[in-house]
Amino acid sequence: MRLLIVEDEALLLADLQKQFTAKGFACDTASDGEEALYLGREYDYDLAIVDLGLPKLDGMTVIQRWRDEDRNFPVLILTARGMWQDKVAGLEAGGDDYVTKPFQFEEILARANALIRRSAGFASPKLRFNGLQIDTGAKRAEVEGQPLDLTAFEYNALEYLALRSGQVVSKTELTEHLYDQDFDRDSNVIEVFIARLRKKIDPDNRLKPIATLRGRGYRFELPALQDT
Repeated sequence: MRLLIVEDEALLLADLQKQFTAKGFACDTASDGEEALYLGREYDYDLAIVDLGLPKLDGMTVIQRWRDEDRNFPVLILTARGMWQDKVAGLEAGGDDYVTKPFQFEEILARANALIRRSAGFASPKLRFNGLQIDTGAKRAEVEGQPLDLTAFEYNALEYLALRSGQVVSKTELTEHLYDQDFDRDSNVIEVFIARLRKKIDPDNRLKPIATLRGRGYRFELPALQDT
C-alpha cells in the first residue's frame, strides 16, 4: 500500500516513514502543505496521513482542495489540537478519521489499516474469500486453514489485489502502490511475484485466484464470503 505522510516535524516524519516502511508500506513524504497538495494531485495514494498545522498551506486547506478536485483517497488527520471543534472541522473538510498527538504508532497503524480496508468496502480486518483468508491486521494469509509462507512483497501484492476484487489492476498501478518512486518499472519483477504468488496460493490450480488479462494487468477473482 502506498502512503503519503505529511508532517512538518522532521523527527516525527522520519519516524513515521521508518515504521510504516518496516510494516511493508511504500511511503512518500511532504513537510509543508504546498508539497502535499501537489503530491496528492499527482499520485493515487491508498491513504494520506496529514498534520493540520503545516507551513505554507495548512492541512485543512490541503484536504479541502483535494476533495474539491475529487481526490478521494482516505485521509487520516494528525492534530495537536485538543478542541473538539477543530476535530469536527477537520472531518468536515474531508478527513476520514483523526489521531491526536501524542500517539502510539500501533494506534495510527490500526487506524490506517482500517481506513484502507473500509475504502475498499471491507468491514472486518479478515478478508474471507472462497478457500482463502487474508488477515490485514496481522499481515498474513492462509488457504483452507493452512498458513502461506509469503514474502512481504508477495503479501502486499495479494492484499492490494484482494481489496480490489473484480477490478483490473495494471502492472504499472501495482508497481506504484507497492514500491518507492525510484523502483525500476521496466523490470519484470511484478510478473515474477504474481507467478510465485499463484504457485503458493494455488499449487493444484483449483482456486484460480488471480487472472492475467493480456495487455491490461491482473484481476483477483475469488468471491468474497463477507458483506462488502
